[in-house]
Amino acid sequence: MSLITVKFFSHVLGMVCGANVILPQSSPEKTIKKPFKTLYLLHGLSDDFNAWTRWTSIERYAADYDIAVVMPDVRRSFYSDSKYGAYFKFVSDELISIMEEMFPLSNNREDRYAAGLSMGGYGAMKLGLSCPEKFSVAASLSGALDIFGRLSAEAYLRDEFAYLLDAPDEERQKNDLFILADNLIKSSRPKPRLYIWCGTEDFLYQDNVKFKNYIEKTDFEVKYEESSGDHMWSYWDLKIKRVLKFIFGTL
Repeated sequence: MSLITVKFFSHVLGMVCGANVILPQSSPEKTIKKPFKTLYLLHGLSDDFNAWTRWTSIERYAADYDIAVVMPDVRRSFYSDSKYGAYFKFVSDELISIMEEMFPLSNNREDRYAAGLSMGGYGAMKLGLSCPEKFSVAASLSGALDIFGRLSAEAYLRDEFAYLLDAPDEERQKNDLFILADNLIKSSRPKPRLYIWCGTEDFLYQDNVKFKNYIEKTDFEVKYEESSGDHMWSYWDLKIKRVLKFIFGTL
């Protein structure tokens, strides 16, 4: 596998951005088929685009599936558009175009997946539910799946993300996973397969249970798992392997 750090200009954000990209690499014993299936792997609130490669063995796990992995940097944006930058437009549209222009990545919906942890788990679900024509799988590990309940629960989050909490209803609906899922159910658009895991000692556990109880009553194909664990990389390193198994139908 190859690990490439890319710096590029985002016209959507009006700034230089970064991403880490893992690419399958052929060897004398094996020729890798192109274009590559691609996992867009999203970081959490306190992390950056280096987090997944620093704290997990994602490069080694991806090698087992000959899959490319794109890990962008979105700062503390909650994968949302705001006065601080159109980060959701960036991740859901521009980033994909740039990555598929730079690298031999498949542009087929069935070959494109989103996953993430914590804030990134929310972002991955938002990508899947908002852009189902682009992503066939969305996976969340310890995700902040009840965004408005979570941002309202802590004073420091209420202050920082007041622009989301106080947004007009039309804007709030674009960021609410429950409403996005409901709108998708009522439409004729394709539905992504969903994977959700959260540790039972995680401070986001009840948020995950709430979303699980809702989504399991719908006709989404969803795999929900929970086990002992809290909000730590030691668990996410294990569970990203479950995500890859789910993507490739071996779970």
